[in-house]
Amino acid sequence: MDLELTETQALVVRTAREYAERVIRPAAADLDREERFPREILQGLAELGLMGVNVPSALGGAEAGVVAYALAMMEVARACASTAVTMSVTNMVAEVISRFGTEEQRARYVPRLCSGEYAAGSFALSEPEAGSDPGSMRTVAERTEDGWVLRGQKQWITSGAYAGVFVVWARTGGPGTRGLSAFLVEGGTEGLRAGKPEDKLGLRASNTVPITLDDCRVPADALLGSEGEGFKIAMMALDGGRIGIASQAIGISTASLEAGVDYARQRKQFGHAIGDYQAIQWMIADSRTELDAARMLALRAAYLKESGAVFSAEAAMAKVYASEAAVRITNRMVQLHGGYGYVRDFPAERHLRDARVTTIYEGTSEIQRIVIARHALR
Repeated sequence: MDLELTETQALVVRTAREYAERVIRPAAADLDREERFPREILQGLAELGLMGVNVPSALGGAEAGVVAYALAMMEVARACASTAVTMSVTNMVAEVISRFGTEEQRARYVPRLCSGEYAAGSFALSEPEAGSDPGSMRTVAERTEDGWVLRGQKQWITSGAYAGVFVVWARTGGPGTRGLSAFLVEGGTEGLRAGKPEDKLGLRASNTVPITLDDCRVPADALLGSEGEGFKIAMMALDGGRIGIASQAIGISTASLEAGVDYARQRKQFGHAIGDYQAIQWMIADSRTELDAARMLALRAAYLKESGAVFSAEAAMAKVYASEAAVRITNRMVQLHGGYGYVRDFPAERHLRDARVTTIYEGTSEIQRIVIARHALR
């Protein structure tokens, strides 16, 4: 892996950082407080090519590669974790359709995701009774003369009230994962309904809703990939998605540590800046070390994916380490701020709230450890 950025990667980093600093960061606290979906900010990201970073240029993407995508995610998450997760899922949906869709599906949906014509894309896999175990999925798709009818419930759907297109998983065959298929369902389709937004601990500017599919009719060409191929599509998408969430966690950690270092320089107790005290220095040293380790793991996984190599275990390592390090780092930075870390006047508490879910979604830490162990035992 080359540790020097290519010209394209450096350009993507500069572009993402400049927009994040100028537009996203100043709005982040208000977006969180108001639980406001950042529609205009997302449109700006699309115009900069950041909603399809690893998508072919022929489909409207930037075609800058997986490493560039990971680096861009870090920059956006450093400014606003809620905006970053919307960006992450939309990029993931665009990539999935680019890889598995027919020529007509790719032409219909991917340019709209990349350009911002669609506010976002959504990934509808989880259900109230099927989270880490997709094989227990209850949503069904029944074949009809002119297409399919989808019936069921989906849970924890990012951007579900705003998405222009959903990748929806449903059972078309027998029990277990072999009976699953994936479908493309446009936002606004009759029978597709978004429920009440979840009142979340963090990522409060990211829309998260349950979805109901009530006799939702889609045409025959809504099937993504082949019938019964849904589990494979989901797992391949999640492998890449874990690089995105690792990068999000790194961005949150970076912002948290930067805020902590600034505070340690300015805050004085007993006649000295608190950064002069060893207890504070060790918090910063441990956090900086973990942050750099997480960054290297994420970029390794991104490099392997971009190179066409097997990267499932490496993506799982990056995700579990970066997400758990983010919780440790943001927790330390709240402690470093003392009482001020516990109030909304400072960003420390928001970073901690935002970091916590990164150990849960896109596969829990426990699932990541299973993936890593299975690869090691092979």
